[in-house]
Amino acid sequence: MLPISFPDFPFNSPLAKTIIELERVRGDLGLGTTHPALFEQLRSMVQLMSTITSARIEGNRTSIVDAVAGVARSRRLDGMRQSDQVQEIVQLHAATAFVDETISTGTPLTHALVRELHRVSVEGLQREGDRTPGSYRTGDVSISGSRHAPPGPNSVHGDMTELLEFLNRDVDRSLQLLKIAIAHHRFVWIHPFGNGNGRVGRLLTYAAMRREGFTDDSGYRVLNPTAVFGANRALYYERLEDADSLAPDAIIRWCEYVLNGLVDDLERMRRLSQSEFVTQGVLLPSIRRGLRSAQFDQADAHALAIIAERLEAKSADLEPAYPGSSTWRSKKIRTLLDRGLIEPVTEGGRIYRLRLAPSELTPLVFRQLDDIRFLPRILRDE
Repeated sequence: MLPISFPDFPFNSPLAKTIIELERVRGDLGLGTTHPALFEQLRSMVQLMSTITSARIEGNRTSIVDAVAGVARSRRLDGMRQSDQVQEIVQLHAATAFVDETISTGTPLTHALVRELHRVSVEGLQREGDRTPGSYRTGDVSISGSRHAPPGPNSVHGDMTELLEFLNRDVDRSLQLLKIAIAHHRFVWIHPFGNGNGRVGRLLTYAAMRREGFTDDSGYRVLNPTAVFGANRALYYERLEDADSLAPDAIIRWCEYVLNGLVDDLERMRRLSQSEFVTQGVLLPSIRRGLRSAQFDQADAHALAIIAERLEAKSADLEPAYPGSSTWRSKKIRTLLDRGLIEPVTEGGRIYRLRLAPSELTPLVFRQLDDIRFLPRILRDE
């Protein structure tokens, strides 16, 4: 295998200009006005969106509604297995949560992490499982539809060691995403597992972004590269195969594809960090969509809209939607809580906020995001 390195490219090349643009957009991410608690919910939605996208890249056609319901059931009924395709999404969601729990800025990426991501993602699945979940392959493997022949099993551990050393290398800030893009292709090129390589490769790429500080649990930094790869599945595979030669010009083309996609994704995340856009452009239109489809009645839609505009609301704030006695209003609030449309800000408290994911609101918000061209193409339901 050729050593992993950065390709040479001129200072005024398209790739260099894209890197500069990424740095500009990245610098704007700390200037958000969306309430942190609401942005955290949006971040959860982005993660769920990325999970469903990753499964769809592999051919899983579970609808958004069924995927959201499946993730919600898995939280209520821990350990309950569902249909194979829904279970695949549940396990990918769990693997993403594992990355969030274990990887922060500067955390080393290890063989143990990679193997655990594989185990969580594929264990027990029928269509997209693996006979040895959590273990590197011990035999040759082929990539469907590709001319590339991955290296033999005896070199997998050494190749992965080199890849992880490359990912863990400290580089100039401007080269961090370039490093991650190169590593994503090389992981798929190595194909270290019998099955599940695409899913684990995207999870590892997300982990690498967390390591470099592009996504964290505070502020307005939230980026998952799966949306880039799901924008055009055919182009994703075409660019991967083009780079399989490991020729410098092919690697540059791959990096241009990834980094241009990340510029677009960062711009979308920047918009989600703006309070007015989230309220007026996402939440209120989603509630109106639910009203039009009779998912909510007029009073419930009014109550949800009040909470969306106030961010947090107590019983008295909802009197315009539920006029009458406080007892009647409490009963209506209880119904919203039972449906999972709202949740208390603090456990057992009586100040409420919208519950965006997973809930009945999630598909409505997804459809609104699709209307304003936020969703990857692959995520659009027929």
